[in-house]
Amino acid sequence: QVQLVESGGGLVQAGGSLRLSCAASVSLFSINHMGWYRQAPGAQRELVAVITSGGSTHYAESVKGRFTISGDNAKNTVALHMNSLKPEDTAVYYCHVEARSGFWYWGQGTQVTVSS
Repeated sequence: QVQLVESGGGLVQAGGSLRLSCAASVSLFSINHMGWYRQAPGAQRELVAVITSGGSTHYAESVKGRFTISGDNAKNTVALHMNSLKPEDTAVYYCHVEARSGFWYWGQGTQVTVSS
């Protein structure tokens, strides 16, 4: 069982920045990958960014160049730095991890609202 605790999020104006953080109850070396998905009202949950235990990253096209995902192996945390935010980035952001077993775990979600 992996527990994820998210922090960050909130309300920001377009063009602003926010930082999300997710703390895992296990070492980042014991997982396959960890990252963030988001879900806007009426939309499907979509990938935002992931980072593997080896440090490789992958981003959705819509956030490339604006968002940066990073991992802190000492603290078992993953952060998502979001810059140049747009109203279309408004969503509930969910931290997730894929364990070595292949099972996925999810955080409780944190709201990000970008006003125009």
